[in-house]
Amino acid sequence: MLARQRAPKLGYFDIQVNGYGGIDFNQDDLSPEGLHTACEHLRADGVDGILATIITEELQQMAERLCRLVRLRCDDPLARDVIVGVHIEGPFLSDKQGYRGAHPLDPLQPASVDAMKMLLDATDGLLRLVTLAPEQDQTCKVIRYLADQGIVVSAGHCDPSLDQLRAAIDAGLSMFTHLGNGCPMHLHRHDNVIQRTLSLAQSNPIWLCFIADGVHVDMPALGNYLRLAGMDRAIVVTDAVAPAGLGPGRYTVGRWDLQIGEDLVSRSPDGSHWVGSAKSMSQCVENLRDHLGLNQEEIDLLVSTNPRRAVGCS
Repeated sequence: MLARQRAPKLGYFDIQVNGYGGIDFNQDDLSPEGLHTACEHLRADGVDGILATIITEELQQMAERLCRLVRLRCDDPLARDVIVGVHIEGPFLSDKQGYRGAHPLDPLQPASVDAMKMLLDATDGLLRLVTLAPEQDQTCKVIRYLADQGIVVSAGHCDPSLDQLRAAIDAGLSMFTHLGNGCPMHLHRHDNVIQRTLSLAQSNPIWLCFIADGVHVDMPALGNYLRLAGMDRAIVVTDAVAPAGLGPGRYTVGRWDLQIGEDLVSRSPDGSHWVGSAKSMSQCVENLRDHLGLNQEEIDLLVSTNPRRAVGCS
């Protein structure tokens, strides 16, 4: 087992957690005991706060899952303390193969204010972050609607043109979800969504998020991305799914039945892409220290200070 690293003074703050400790937040029958167990595991692993992430499904099903999560959180003091807010990832994502990643194809759809209102209402004021594809919000109406209410809007699972990305930023988009992922393995070597986003990073104050499990992004590439993004605008997330915090075994994650091996890589059954991450934030921190040589102050920015600032929890 990997040695646990010292958590920052405030503890880790993870804005993309789909589940933990064997518990999937994206299940229709999430129980009070299950939510409490996930929060116990998170707290034991040095995590002070998270955004519980609900991903793409049919709108009504997403709304019901959000309502259930919010209700269970309200009834549990530990969950109220750990789950600071909600992150909705989908269903307004690219339907292109590769870009949608582990998100199911059938519920993906263009963004609409009415659909977004339905999901927003289900969160009872807890919504902090929405990930969408800018090209699925052609007029930027949803981006403006959310940004006007102080909700952070992030691009992800997307392939916008440079003009579409600029328009989204002008409308209020202020983050990019797990840059370097949510895109095909094979891309044009120069004209791709990663390069487009990085080209705007210096002139636009957007937050760039990265999964530092050593699998989603090779560590040398992550080092390059962090240098371009700048430590003051970069965030590390886990994109944790149910196996995180436990280890190898068989788990259900959304629509997926996964076998997690000794390498703790959360692969789709056909091996074509990842399905979130089975590693903890402390394991990500070990990667940042051992493979990139970051010092504690730099690490604290990435896993504690910056994510809090980005979603208004500083």
